[in-house]
Amino acid sequence: MTSSPAWRRHHVRDDVPAGAEQMWRPTHAMRYRPDTSPAYARAVDWTDYDAALFDLDGVITPTAEVHMRAWDQMFNDFLRDRGVAEPYTDADYFTYVDGKPRYDGVRSFLASRSITLPDGDASDAASAETVSGLGNRKNDDFEQILKTEGVAPYPGSVALVKALVARGTKMAIVSSSRNAAAVLTAAGMIDYFPVIVSGKEAGERGLPGKPAPDTFLAAADDLGVPKERAVVFEDALSGVQAGRAGDFGLVVGVDRGVGADALKQHGADVVVDDLEVLA
Repeated sequence: MTSSPAWRRHHVRDDVPAGAEQMWRPTHAMRYRPDTSPAYARAVDWTDYDAALFDLDGVITPTAEVHMRAWDQMFNDFLRDRGVAEPYTDADYFTYVDGKPRYDGVRSFLASRSITLPDGDASDAASAETVSGLGNRKNDDFEQILKTEGVAPYPGSVALVKALVARGTKMAIVSSSRNAAAVLTAAGMIDYFPVIVSGKEAGERGLPGKPAPDTFLAAADDLGVPKERAVVFEDALSGVQAGRAGDFGLVVGVDRGVGADALKQHGADVVVDDLEVLA
């Protein structure tokens, strides 16, 4: 008879409130501490891990909101110009764009509307009617919003990062955004992350983007940490898929709107609303 997966052979503690077990999935790599945090979060014994690999937008900083606004502005202007009645929505963002490299997100959304454009080139002007042109147009909108309004990191994420610094845990940013360094600098967080694998580095190194695990694997390798000793933090479905595909020690889903059930179904071991509960 086929044995159950390792995580199914573990059990929820007896003092877990009814229903809480539905919010998380224990793994071989988790340990329990006294119940000082919400039951759905379950504190992690960080002695089991040597590295934390963080997505940026929606995990460290709320720039996912800025990205969403920039995508909304660009796509809806484009659709109106083409006389397409069905607008781009937040649901489209989570389904076709979230967590993917910029041009892949453009291509994925256009396919959902049966629109085909030439790929073009990364050097295309933002006015070009190409996949690259639309991606560059979105990036211009994003940079303008970031410049005008700035960005502050999530307080709970800062608390976890500082706790991991105190523990000596190695940390990296793994982001599909080519603006990762600029966002971290604006948020005052860049000094915490000696390794950044952004969309820019991924392109230079020929690494496929999420949901492929390659960027996370590259970050762990750059830190000199085996994947089994690394924790992935992601708010996007494509990101938790990448963490699961890479067989990392733990995949933590951060629910910023996509939904806990969806994050678990795509590969998250644990789902939290705020990273401070894991500090």
